[in-house]
Order: sequence, then C-alpha cells, then structure tokens
Amino acid sequence: MSYYRDLRHYIEALDRSNKLLVVDDPVNKDTELHPLVRLAFLGLPEGERKAFLFRNVVDGTGRKYDMPVLLGAVASSKEIYSLGMCCPPENIADRWLNAQKNPVKPFLIDKAPVHENVFLDKTFNALEGLLRLPVPISTPGFDNAPYTTASHWVTKDPESGIRNVGNYRGMVKSASRLGCFVSAKTQGLAQHWLKCRQLSKPLEAAVFIGTNPSLSYAACSRLPRDVDEYEVAGALEGRPIELVKCKTVDLEVPANAEIVLEGVIPTDLIEPEGPFGEFTGYMAKKSFTLFMEITGIAHRNQPIFEAFLSEFPPNESRSLSEK
Repeated sequence: MSYYRDLRHYIEALDRSNKLLVVDDPVNKDTELHPLVRLAFLGLPEGERKAFLFRNVVDGTGRKYDMPVLLGAVASSKEIYSLGMCCPPENIADRWLNAQKNPVKPFLIDKAPVHENVFLDKTFNALEGLLRLPVPISTPGFDNAPYTTASHWVTKDPESGIRNVGNYRGMVKSASRLGCFVSAKTQGLAQHWLKCRQLSKPLEAAVFIGTNPSLSYAACSRLPRDVDEYEVAGALEGRPIELVKCKTVDLEVPANAEIVLEGVIPTDLIEPEGPFGEFTGYMAKKSFTLFMEITGIAHRNQPIFEAFLSEFPPNESRSLSEK
C-alpha cells in the first residue's frame, strides 16, 4: 500500500476506516471544541475513539471561520496511530527502526500547493494574519490564549546548516506574533537559537500546520541532532518528501502542507508565555520564552487547520510522547 498523498488523502482513509466523525453543527473553538473531543475520549474505550473534523467553527464572539479544524487524527488510539503509520500495529516498532536506519533524502520542487495563497508583510496584517486561523483554546478557563499544538517548527543550525523539524506549541499573541515554547535547551530549535544569539542575529523559522502523519511523527520524536526529520519521514512513507522553498526565509517546508507561517525569532528578547494545560494533566506555569515575528503566511486553497488533543489525559499528546 502506498502512503498518503497529503493530509486530505489521509482524512479520506480515516473516513473509510470509520475513524472520523464529521461535525457540521456550529462549534465554539474557544469553549467547546477540545472539551467535546475529550469527553468522547473519556466515555469510550480507546479502540472506539475517532478523529474529529469540525466544519463549522466559530469563536466566543460569534465569528465564523472559513476553514475546518481537524483534531485527534494522529495518535488518538493505537488503531489511528497504526493507520497513520500505514502498517499493522505489530509492525510499528520495526517500521520506526527501519526508517531511522534507512533515511530517504527529500527533494525540492518549484511550485507547491501550499503556495496557492501567499501573503507577505503588510498584506497578511491587513487580512488579520494569524487571527484568520481558527486556533482553538485547548483548556478553556485555564489557558491564557489560543495555542497551536500540531505546529512543526523548521530551523537550521547557523554554523553547520543542519536542519531541524520539531513540534512546539505556539501562543497566538497578535496577528503577526507567535510564541514558541521550547522546554529544554538541548532541543534543536533551542540550540539553533543559542548559536544565533552568540552571532548577534535572529533565527529564521518556519512553521507548518496540517500535514501527512509521517511528518508529525518525525517532528514529535527525539531524534539525534544530526538527523534530518524530513529524511526519517521520507523513510516512513517509502519515498522522498517533497519540499518547497519559503518566500521570506531560507528554509524548506513540505510542499503539500496546509498552512505555513514564516518569520524570525529575535535572540535579544524573550516574552511571557503560558499557562497551558500540558499532556501530564497539570497546568504548565507562566514563563519567559521565545516568539516569532511573522513575515509571511501561505496556505492551500480551502486549508484545513490541524490540532493535537493536548492537556488532560486521555489525550493525543501523551500517546505521542509514549510512542
């Protein structure tokens, strides 16, 4: 069986496998969306859990968004994780081992679906920038803002040029500013930031949201620092990952991603971030951390916003951390 072409192809596979629940009724992303899915997880055996596709998303003010939200599609259960890996559950460990032993290099293409719509500089600010995205509040009543959760950050080592793709939450601070929480200085993005700070220059970054599950698995894994996550994802898929150059930074992102945010992370300034309901079941405290100033936004026609079910167990983030 060949791997999925993109997130949309994977959603079709979830639907065929009876692992997708489509919700057409209006759902408030700020108060209802995550709690509805968590209640379903609490009330069902793991094998009966499904991914949710919310097609009529509103916020606390009644605003309606023009893109759906996908939640719980990567690791809500062993069956969904197996579907994302495109192999039986008993073969997952061997598939991971083979992918790390036999990486597949990505390749660049010139034109990509993710660049069907591109907004740069003042253009995206005029169109509300990040505020156009239906970013849910993961823990209503506790989180201090909407946070991206299935957000995969791409950076490069300023000395070696080695690329890193890591999953970090992103606090929506304004139309053009996204927080970045890096929990350990040993993580790839943190190492790149520290090196850029020593060089007195900002760190370029790109964030892609909505992608093949292979890329989410690779981004969420703790791979060796000299390993390119795109190569491991390519091995999981059994083919090279198609990449495209960003428009405003010297980085590459998956050509079939739904949404890409481009920008720079200052190295002379950090800001307050948090609290946020973490996968452990406790609130992560407010702290000072990094942020990205957005320089460009790109997305496919009729993009799909993807999120992880995080915060209190049972949740998707815990499953990812365990697997």
